[in-house]
Formats: sequence, structure tokens, C-alpha cells
Amino acid sequence: MKLSRKWLNDFVDITDISDRDFAAAMTMSGSIIEGYSYPGADITNVVVGKIMEIAQHPNADRLLVCTVDVGKSDSVTIVTGANNIKVGDIVPVALDGATLPGGIEIKKTTMRGVASDGMLCSIDELSVTSNDFPGTDSSGILILSDDNNDISLDNVELGDDIRPVLGLDDSVAEFEITPNRPDCLSVIGLARETSAVFERPLNISRPTVKAGHGDISDYLEVEIESDLCSRYAARVVTDVKIEPSPAWLRERLRASGVRPINNIVDITNYVMLEYGQPMHAFDYSCIDGKKIVVRTSGKGETIDTLDDKERTLMENTLLICDETKPIAIAGVMGGANSEITEDTKVIVFESANFDGPSVRRTATSIGMRTESSARFEKGLDPENVIPALERACELIELLGAGRVIEGIIDCYPAPQERTSLELDADRINSILGTQLSEDFMKSILNRLGFEIDGNTVRVPSWRQDVQIVHDLAEEVARLYGYDNIPMTLMKGDITIGALSHQQRTEKVIENTCYALGYSDIITYSFIGTSSYDKIRMPGDSPLRNSVRIMNPLGEDTSIMRTVSLPSMMEALGRNYKNRNDWAHLFELATVYHPRNDDLPEERKVATLGVYDEEFDFFDLKGDLEVVLESLRIDYRFIKSNKHPAYHPGQCAEVYSGSKLIGVFGQVHPAVTDSYGI
Repeated sequence: MKLSRKWLNDFVDITDISDRDFAAAMTMSGSIIEGYSYPGADITNVVVGKIMEIAQHPNADRLLVCTVDVGKSDSVTIVTGANNIKVGDIVPVALDGATLPGGIEIKKTTMRGVASDGMLCSIDELSVTSNDFPGTDSSGILILSDDNNDISLDNVELGDDIRPVLGLDDSVAEFEITPNRPDCLSVIGLARETSAVFERPLNISRPTVKAGHGDISDYLEVEIESDLCSRYAARVVTDVKIEPSPAWLRERLRASGVRPINNIVDITNYVMLEYGQPMHAFDYSCIDGKKIVVRTSGKGETIDTLDDKERTLMENTLLICDETKPIAIAGVMGGANSEITEDTKVIVFESANFDGPSVRRTATSIGMRTESSARFEKGLDPENVIPALERACELIELLGAGRVIEGIIDCYPAPQERTSLELDADRINSILGTQLSEDFMKSILNRLGFEIDGNTVRVPSWRQDVQIVHDLAEEVARLYGYDNIPMTLMKGDITIGALSHQQRTEKVIENTCYALGYSDIITYSFIGTSSYDKIRMPGDSPLRNSVRIMNPLGEDTSIMRTVSLPSMMEALGRNYKNRNDWAHLFELATVYHPRNDDLPEERKVATLGVYDEEFDFFDLKGDLEVVLESLRIDYRFIKSNKHPAYHPGQCAEVYSGSKLIGVFGQVHPAVTDSYGI
């Protein structure tokens, strides 16, 4: 959002605040200024001059020698090839040492034997256009005193800097507006913020429209058929005169990055920039049936937009229509069939509130994002519809561009209710870590336009982002100053954390295995049925009853494991095939045992696996004793030949009392063969 400091001063007087201080304060309050631009920054030593004499160049038929009064004791001599000048014309003069846009530097020179002290300037050389100064020939010298333009020469003296005369003495702040603050996509919105930040009076006058003739009901009726439009208002203007806008209006549009076109189009753009409310103007003669219908599109419906392109609309696109056809895509762009032309005599001003997500989807689907859609899609204030419409009609009367018909059509089926919140100073101080008084908080909220009755805060209609007490805390913080909030340690009422018995047990096992030289591994919990075959599990073993995966990645990952041995063997086999000389691995593996009509039972199984030429059955037995003793478990070992996965002569079971808690041993040669070991 580009903001002209000169335009801003209409609402808040901050002429005594430098650009640097303004940017610093606004940025700290959350309205981030990314930078500044200065329209006339590249123009220096160009002044107002008056042509006193014109003579033919003695050595060139196409050159003229001008004597120009630039307000100094001596006049200057300028040689020029322009033929649109005459004695008495007030013109811009680039003197010796002047600079112009594009890095051009003007020096005294001699042209065909005649000294020239500078140059007379055209609009192209000053980097402005005929849109900025209608009626000016870009190929000739800019005549400031020409009746075809409305450049004001009041209080202008010869020798004055040309920039204030052409409105190029402004400074324009470039704001980065966050998506939650669409109200700041306007001069008035940023003026409210400026007033609050600098504690200066805010001057927003209510638009006044005289009207006083005709009746709008004789011209138009409006019908809303979709809840994607919450409010639609319209006014009619007759006896329209299409002509260029005055210089002050063109200057403000130019500073905001908008090209002036004509008074009607410029008014809609001006109001959009000033109020943040997009508007549109229709040629009344193109509206069939004297009726506007707000509806959604049917399948395959098309419209020719103002950029002369036919657009095929997706179904349920919000449209502005008359009785027979679409005349605009709501919130995005008008239709070519209702465009304002030089022959337009009666217009309809539209000011409405459309659903933000709907406008965003439409703009995306047709590949067209406009200044209007960029505002609507963020969610606008429906209460701003009428003030913006009245401002447009006020400008019509101010510029003498037409006669406003009496009456407003305002369709507002479900008026928006304003949010109310309780002001809890203790809660806000707790959130911010401050000790601010309740009265101070109220003063900040009052500056921002919040209404306060006791401890009840009524949120302004344009602040739809404020919904909870934390939002109020943010408003207080940003105006108080984030840099003024003292640094404190984070604190809160919390439960002191502690490990459960199972977690402590797992930590003991892990740390003991690390100390014994084992490396921790993590394997997948899903395996294939062939894994049971590899470890020689009997076909009737209940451990083959596994939880099946509904959408497995493949047959090898189709079930949840009931034992951890296949996963450990896969890891050992992979290390063996990669030519690692030895491997000592452990895992706290989760196994899954199905239960009827319920989630499976999940168990953790401590699994150790080793291959090492210098390691045998008794080394493993010693490691297990260390683990069991670290857990303070009473244990005993019993030789066993009941486990097919293990060598029958080197296998033992582990008991704690009468409970079997584990098995260990040397893996059966047939199992090692199946894993390539």
C-alpha cells in the first residue's frame, strides 16, 4: 500500500515528523514501512521560467534562441528545437548542473555557434505523462501557463523549484499490510493508525451530498439472490460530464501508483484508495430492465471484461447482472458491456460487500487479481459501504461531473453485529508480562477507535480481526511499545514432569546396553509372513496370528510382528552383507498381539543380537546378567531345546521366580542360512 504523506496530512497533521521517525514509529506499532519513494528525487536545479524573447538561430533553421527569465538578476539563453512555445509562456527550465530522471545531467553547451545555458523541458524529460497533465503534447515543451492544463501558478514565482508546481515534492511510504488488517489498505485506515501512534487528532469528515432532485426508485432496483453478497448499495448520477480530473486528484492517484484516466473512473479509484472500499461505475444505458441482480453464474456462463477478453466462468461465480446478462464479475472487474465512455450521460455507482473467499476463488480461476479483488478477498467492513458511496457522490458534485439523484438503494439483509469483549486488565498484564493500569489500557483502545463502557469493549466494525482477549492484549502491546515490555523468564502453572515406571525401566536397559558396547537400532514394526518361516516358527504356532495391514506397501510388510527376532536378524544380515567384521545391536522392539474386536496389545521386548568371532554363548549370558542385575531382577537360567529358532544345544530360558521372561542362545544354522549369514 502506497501512502502519500501529503494526502495523509488531510486527516492527521504530522508535518513536523520526519520520514525516518514516521517509519520507525509506524513499524514498531505493526504497520511496517518497507521504504520510501520520492517522485521528484531525480529532478534537481529545474526551475520555473518565463520566455521573454524568441529569435531564429542564425546558423540553424530548426533551432530557436530564447531569452528566459528565471528570477535571477540576469536572464539565461536557451537554444531549443521546440516549436510550441511563444513569448510569455511559463515553462520548466533545467539550468546548468541540473539532473533529470534517467541519470541525465544538463550542462552549458554551444549549439551551432550559440551558447545555451540549459534546456527547456517536456513532460517526457520530467518523467510524467499526458495522463498526469491532459492536453499536453509530449513531443513539445511543457507550457505551465497553457489553458489546456490546470496547473496552478498561484503563489509561484520565477526561479521557484519546479517540483512543488508539478506535485512532485511528495514523499510516498510503501507499507507492508498484513492479511488480517484490510482496513489499513486505505488512507483513512492508516490515518487512524497514525493518529493513535502519535496521539494526534484525527480529522475524518462525513461526506455531504446535496442531491435534491429526482428519485432513485424511478431509475433502479436491486435484488440480492446469493448470500455471497452481504450488502449492496447504489446511487444514480445524471448529466454526467466525462473529462479529465483536476490536478490535485491526478497528483494523489499518481503518488499512489494509479494512472489517471477520466473523472468518473478516477473517482472510483480515489475512493478505493481513501476509504479502502472498491467501487464500480456502470453506464446506466447498458442496464436492461432498470434492475441489478446479484447472483451466481451457471455452468459455462461467459462475460467480456473491461480488458476486452472473454472469460468463461466457473460455476457459482458471483456476478452483477441486469435482467438479461452479466455486467460485472463481483469484486474483480466490470464487464465491457457496461463500460463508461465519452458518450455516457447517466451512471450507477456500486458500493458492495462480497464474500472474501468467493472473490479469491474467482480471481484465481480466471487468472486476474486486481486492486479490488486484493481488498475484497481479505474481508472488508460492510459498514464502510455507504460512507464510500457518499464520498464518491460528494466528489461528483465537487468536480461538477454530474447531478446526483435523490435517494440510496441499500440492500443489507443481515446487518453485522459488532464484537464485544470484557476488558480484564489482570489477564492482559499476565499475557504481556507487564504492570499496566486499566486506565492506560482504556486510553490506548480509545485511541484505536474502540468504544468502552465500564469494562465492556466494543470493537469497531473495521477491526474484524479482534475477536478474543489476546487480540486486545496485542493492541495494548503494540501501542505501548514492544520495546518497552521488560524481559522476563517464561513462567506458568504447570505439572512437574516425571518418567513413568516403564520409561525408567527402558532408560536403564538402554544405558546398560550402551555401556556394554551395543548400538541402538530401530526397525519397522511390519513384516511379511515369510519372516516367520525364516525363523522356523511352527505352522500352528499362535504367534503366527498377526494383525494384518489393510493397505500394505507390499507382501513383505503386510502384517504387524508378534516377535522381534526376524527384525533383528534382518539388521544383522544387512551388516554382515556389508562386510562389517562384527555387530553388537539392541532394540526395544514393539510387538503386537491381536485381541478380539479391540486394538492389539502392544509390548516392548528388549532384543540383543550379536555376530562376532570372539563372542560366544557365555559372553551373551554374561551381558544378560548385567542387564538383569541393573534392573534388580531375581533371575535363573534353564537349558532349553523347545525353541526352533535356536541351536538345540546352546539355548536357555530366563525365569524370574516361576515366570518366563525371556530366551537367549545361538541361532539355528538354518535360520542364519535364510538370512545369508
